Amino acid sequence: MKSTSLSLAVVGHTNTGKTSLLRTLLRDSRFGEVKNAPATTRHVEEAAINDGNRTLVHLYDTPGLEDAGGVLDWLETHTSSREDGIERLHKFLESPEAAGDFNQEAKVLRQLLQSDMALYVVDAREPVLNKYKDELTVLSWCAKPVMPVFNFIEGQDLSDWTTMLARRGLHVYSGFDTVAFDFEGEVQLWDNLTTMLPERGILDRLIEMRRREWAQLNIDSKRDIAHFLLDVAAYKQEIDDNATPEPTLHKMQASVRQLERALQQQLFQNYRFYHNEIDTGEWALKEFRQDPFDAEQLKAYGIRTGTGAATGALIGLGVDMVTLGGSLGLGTAIGGILGGVLPNMQDISDKLSGKQTLFIDPESITLLAARSLDLLTALQKRGHAAQNDIQMISGKTPWQPSRLPSELSKARSRPKWSSLNTGEPESSRRERLEAVPALIKHL
Repeated sequence: MKSTSLSLAVVGHTNTGKTSLLRTLLRDSRFGEVKNAPATTRHVEEAAINDGNRTLVHLYDTPGLEDAGGVLDWLETHTSSREDGIERLHKFLESPEAAGDFNQEAKVLRQLLQSDMALYVVDAREPVLNKYKDELTVLSWCAKPVMPVFNFIEGQDLSDWTTMLARRGLHVYSGFDTVAFDFEGEVQLWDNLTTMLPERGILDRLIEMRRREWAQLNIDSKRDIAHFLLDVAAYKQEIDDNATPEPTLHKMQASVRQLERALQQQLFQNYRFYHNEIDTGEWALKEFRQDPFDAEQLKAYGIRTGTGAATGALIGLGVDMVTLGGSLGLGTAIGGILGGVLPNMQDISDKLSGKQTLFIDPESITLLAARSLDLLTALQKRGHAAQNDIQMISGKTPWQPSRLPSELSKARSRPKWSSLNTGEPESSRRERLEAVPALIKHL
């Protein structure tokens, strides 16, 4: 093993999830090609995990083993059992068959002979078949440590597999689902590898780096959510006392939808999910695509509207429109249109000036917070090879609408805190920046 980095060949039968494993370990949904078809990978692909300028691990995605039994038959026919495994494999690799019928197996064996060890990917849903036993026999002749990694492990009984592996001296293995990601499961995978190597310094550094990155990603993403919520809470629009509010309400809702979409894209980028997961119909966010001003969304999270209002009308989609005995024309006009925006009827200066100030209401802010946290949780549990839609509504809110965090309540009187008011990409006002870490604690 090289002292500066570790070289890992990812091997296994065709269509067991080797490329999927690499995508998740690399945090790169663009690596290789993943589809439900055999022999998708036809050549060896290299990637690396770096800590700063230092490469810790070289990873090699290899073609699927399609006929290890045929290779084993060739070896038994054309080589002597008195030769060791590596000698026999070299003869095979120099044969015409290695460039012909068995070219996929030859690519795998060449790469493993050049690597420090192998991760042998197993589809845990498959029964223990002779072809898998043949693969492990041929791989063992490379004289390199091999650690099985079980994919698709949910609900699977691994006892037959572990018995077969133990009979071949393979007592160290990992279960790691490449679709339903578990961070601690990945840490366990790296930690298990250390038991098979003469020194563990490289992988200890890798584990430390991953833990550091994971914690920082969580903080960074919650900071993004906090900035988003402050933008929404501080957002306001003024209209004349007798003006029709519908155009302004539609404008505010459209601005908030666009801002939420930008937050979703940022969270995807934080966790290195790329492509067009948000912007195309091929990979819709489903629940996260639903309108945050839809009353059904409020119901899904158990958010009730109209509570605590002195007077007012419960309109459209579960939003309180408070009149407090004034400006009855505005209250009547609002009664038949979309909700989610709360007119501020309590500001005496507005009454004297003949203006009304509209804010996003506490119910909608609470819903936006819950949706954002649900998306964050979904991304933290999603493997980079996952192809299914994100479908997740927890039904939980971080607070009750009637008890908004003080930072969000304060934002109502700080219009310059919102980029939707100022047009700036992000407010850098010191007071707002100080509110962010305090709001993060509520998330």
